[in-house]
Amino acid sequence: MTASGTSQTEVGGPADLGVALATLAAAATPHQDAGTGPVLVASDFDGVLAPLGDDPLASRPTPAAAAALARLAACGPDRVRVALVSGRRIEDLAHLASPPPGALLVGSHGAETGEVLAPLRDGTDDERSVRADGTAARVRLVPVALDEAQRDLLADVASGLEEIAAPIEGAWVEHKPSAAVLHTRLSPVGPAHTASAAAVELGDRLGAHVMAGKNVVEIAVTRTSKGIALDTLRARLGSPAVLYLGDDVTDERAFAVLGPADVGIKVGEGETLATYRVADPAGAAAALTTLADLLDS
Repeated sequence: MTASGTSQTEVGGPADLGVALATLAAAATPHQDAGTGPVLVASDFDGVLAPLGDDPLASRPTPAAAAALARLAACGPDRVRVALVSGRRIEDLAHLASPPPGALLVGSHGAETGEVLAPLRDGTDDERSVRADGTAARVRLVPVALDEAQRDLLADVASGLEEIAAPIEGAWVEHKPSAAVLHTRLSPVGPAHTASAAAVELGDRLGAHVMAGKNVVEIAVTRTSKGIALDTLRARLGSPAVLYLGDDVTDERAFAVLGPADVGIKVGEGETLATYRVADPAGAAAALTTLADLLDS
């Protein structure tokens, strides 16, 4: 890993990744009096567990990825904790990804957090039925609390992005509890670049927090990132090692906080701080399946 990132040819190949996953599996074996928590297996959703598509509400994890996550979560919370770390609203993430019970959820790049629970007879108001795969579970969500100044700023951000998106074919604005997002995946390339540049300028002018990714510009009123979220999860769990998979520019903030005992996997092309690379969601599912096999052996 280098500070300036690595090109596609510089990252580790399949053989090297297999060795790294074996080392990670060894770290997930509890040692008496070791005083360490479980290995953290964290992943972005879109473009990693699920193929990218034009309809964000049609995203689903591949069967292989869903099966691997379920196997990893079934290893038990003393060995492995599974987490989904996404820019999506957490309600959408919980519903579309159909994560296994015990999975930790991070939405809106860290602004929203939650956990998938096993079905309970009596749920509280912050627990609800989720899962697009037709099965039932409950998820506990931690609500986002904004002060008056942040609420006013969010209103300015949202109205500004709506003005930018209005004349652009295919552009639309997603509204989150602490951010608004300009989406340009369905827009012509030239107008999309113009709109994205205007969105970045808007966020900078308003003094908000701008995160640009693939065909999206998110403007948040709280300071969050996938790197901050990953550090928070590691500290909370006491994890001795972390596996993180991501495909977007925003995932580089997560790769940036990984240490020597951790494994970062870039999914797809582009410069990256990750040490390893796979080509697509099928490759991501294969890596997760390999780790599950190692833990079962």
